[in-house]
Amino acid sequence: MSAVADKYAALQELGVEVLSVSVDSHFVHKMWNDHELVKMVDGGVPFHMVADQAGNVGRAFGVWDENQGIELRGRFIIDPDGVIQAMEVLTPPVGRKFAETIRQIPGVPARPRQQGTEATPAGWEPGQLTLKPGPALVETSGRCGSRR
Repeated sequence: MSAVADKYAALQELGVEVLSVSVDSHFVHKMWNDHELVKMVDGGVPFHMVADQAGNVGRAFGVWDENQGIELRGRFIIDPDGVIQAMEVLTPPVGRKFAETIRQIPGVPARPRQQGTEATPAGWEPGQLTLKPGPALVETSGRCGSRR
């Protein structure tokens, strides 16, 4: 949360809005922000923290762990049409890398309803060329697969 809060202005420049969701109540969120996060991020968290005490949001996004009654750490990039374009779900001890989020956001289609006109290859970085899906990307030897 502190890494995202620290880079919130960069996300806003990319046209992104951030929501954090947890099973904690809004009272816990406020206490955590006012007493802990404010020590890590000047001014505390600048985005909304959503309380999902019943785990409904976690269930909808597939991050609710029924056995433990917790939500796993998840990151979702959702386009303006409400379609999940990228997601990452990690168990509590595994840390995330914020730079991967920043790398992926420009790869989300500018016009989501026109998906399929461009794609980003493995290792793609903003500013690099994208792929144009079509017959040219498929081998003509009768085998399915991408060109090498």
